[in-house]
Amino acid sequence: VEVIIVCLQVESTNYHPTNIHPSSKVSYILMKFTFLSLLFLATSSSAFSMTTPKSFLAEIPMGAPDAILGIAENFKACTDPNKVNVCVGAYRDENGKPWILPSVREAEKLMMDDAAETKEYASIAGDAAYVAEAVKFAYGQDMDLSSLAAVQSLSGTGACRIGGNFLAKFAPVKKIYIPDPTWGNHIAIFEEAGLEVVRYRYYSRATNGLDLDGMLEDIKAAPEGAVVLLHACAHNPTGCDPTQEQWKTISKLCKEKNLQVFFDSAYQGFASGDAEKDAFALRYFVEEGHNVMLAQSFAKNFGLYGERCGTLSFLTDSPEEKDRVLSQVKRIIRPMYSSPPVHGSSIVRTVLTNEELTKQYYEECSFMANRIGSMRTLLAEKLKEAGSTHDWSHITSQIGMFAFTGMSSDMCDELTEKHYIFLTRDGRISLAGINDNNVEYIAKAVHAVTDGKSITNK
Repeated sequence: VEVIIVCLQVESTNYHPTNIHPSSKVSYILMKFTFLSLLFLATSSSAFSMTTPKSFLAEIPMGAPDAILGIAENFKACTDPNKVNVCVGAYRDENGKPWILPSVREAEKLMMDDAAETKEYASIAGDAAYVAEAVKFAYGQDMDLSSLAAVQSLSGTGACRIGGNFLAKFAPVKKIYIPDPTWGNHIAIFEEAGLEVVRYRYYSRATNGLDLDGMLEDIKAAPEGAVVLLHACAHNPTGCDPTQEQWKTISKLCKEKNLQVFFDSAYQGFASGDAEKDAFALRYFVEEGHNVMLAQSFAKNFGLYGERCGTLSFLTDSPEEKDRVLSQVKRIIRPMYSSPPVHGSSIVRTVLTNEELTKQYYEECSFMANRIGSMRTLLAEKLKEAGSTHDWSHITSQIGMFAFTGMSSDMCDELTEKHYIFLTRDGRISLAGINDNNVEYIAKAVHAVTDGKSITNK
């Protein structure tokens, strides 16, 4: 407005013709101002930007890419014919292809012919029949469910997040102690939920094994009432699990410190090939009187990665306490995602309520674990054949889907850049990505980057 006034004043002062009607004079001035304004806008981008406010979105910084998923994208973009993906934790068959369990396929066929199977919304807590079967799979068939508050979750990630939110709201101590190292998403999940994350020693890089003394010392230093996260079996990423006697020692300490134990069970059946044996730690803690929490996933052991199928459960002291806990968990879920997806849970329910499919499933789970175990042995043998003088016995002593090799981040980078073997920079290898066709290539490449160097990451 000020610019217009000034222009009108200037033009009025410099306008000399005396024989033009005043209205024409005003029209001339406005026409000239319009022309000059358009010329200014056409030649000055800054003028336009000054008059157009920026959205707050223009100031959003670029987020860091997810380490594992980013590696998977780089693998897809690689054109080398020898490339190998030993990064993502998903089972692959002998030809490196995804494998849908035959029991899962049979369950889906039964579901298609079942008129009771619909696409209606599940309740906030999910499919009650599925939840009952899922928690019995973990806690045991004879588990008394009357005091167990349990809900369906969006796989293990969702279970951890709901549990984290619950703890941040109700736990007396807003600290959760997690193993070092642990699954990469644990830290972000619990921090975003509002908990302070503290690490306890778990793995010794000097010995490539469990650091039990360090673990116990750090847990002992935790304040009474704090939360301690434990991997139920097949620890990710190390593959190092406590022995049964060591689990008993850990249980005793947690009991003495009155710690809230939170189990994350993502690999039941993948550790030993026996889902019952892999449930030892959880079931022992229950026997010892711990009010455990459990995040349970069926992504790995049922191959239901994209179905987002899991549970979250709390062992309480009474049915009345169970109801109160469940009511608060539902209050967390409702504004978060309202209700869970139904297809994956229907598959698990169908398998676990059908005697023949249950038997078939246990055989398939054992088959997957045994194939992975055979790849451990074969990789160690091929490393020796390649000329490696390192002691790789930790690879064969570890269990589960992963091998924690002890390779440094520089070695991992060299494996990717020179040999097109894609893995995380902590030296973790997903054995599911290894088969008879690529194991020798992988072994030779690992030998090439580790020859004459330490593999303990001291």
